[in-house]
Amino acid sequence: MMNRLHRIGCLAGLMIAPVVFSGLSADEKTPPAQQKETTKPKKEEVFSKENISRISEAYGHFIYKSLENPILRLDYAGVMKGMNDAKSGKTAPMTEQEYEEAIASVQEVAFQEMSEKNLKDAEAFLVKNAKEPGVVELEKNKLQIKVLQPGKGEEVTELTMPVLHYTGKYLDGTTFGNSYESKEPISINLRHTIPGFRQGVMGMKIGEKRRIFIHPELGYGTSGQLLPNSLLIFDIELMKVDPAPKDDDTTADDDFSDSEEDGGLDDDDSDDDGDDNDAASSEKT
Repeated sequence: MMNRLHRIGCLAGLMIAPVVFSGLSADEKTPPAQQKETTKPKKEEVFSKENISRISEAYGHFIYKSLENPILRLDYAGVMKGMNDAKSGKTAPMTEQEYEEAIASVQEVAFQEMSEKNLKDAEAFLVKNAKEPGVVELEKNKLQIKVLQPGKGEEVTELTMPVLHYTGKYLDGTTFGNSYESKEPISINLRHTIPGFRQGVMGMKIGEKRRIFIHPELGYGTSGQLLPNSLLIFDIELMKVDPAPKDDDTTADDDFSDSEEDGGLDDDDSDDDGDDNDAASSEKT
């Protein structure tokens, strides 16, 4: 539980950026020949007063953003007081162990409250959304789709590997994944995705755009790196369809694993609820 809460807390803080888990940036995916050569700055430039000042200011921004963690909202004034007291050599109000235990207690309660609220909101939304024009229920109150633009030609089956663009959002509209930022579509091995996504893209034809609404039970529930028990909404654009790999060890593109580096579709349950085994979860989008 402790390890899971820590990872959720870290993710939530980073999401203020927001996090898109796009694996590689556009620059990283640009062929070496097309990348501009960069020269390393000189030592004098690195340690110049102006550069250190800019780095320090940027660091302050990152610290402030981390205070907006939806799992644990720290008091800004208290953080500033603690920093000033530490600078003055004053004793901290808690030992490191006391601090860690206090953080764990707050996170655990906040995590549970968020889980319950998100689940309630997800279920209420799906009941209401089922009545909206164009919405089709693949599994009652659990999985819904809406075709935004029809496609044609080859379609996604269990024997194919879709190449697609996607945007993943929470119910409040916050984006947690976006392949468009890398400007390249993502090749997805459906055997390594969460059930809701896998079922939701079945039958899509090339050129089709589809919106998928996924109940937490078919997503990550309270495990994984995304916010607990969140309804997941994916907008999918199918670019092409490739044959599925024969090697079962082949993993999906990083954009669709739910690790901190990617977008959250993997169905790996190695990080069970409240388990302290801390088996590194290979979470996928």
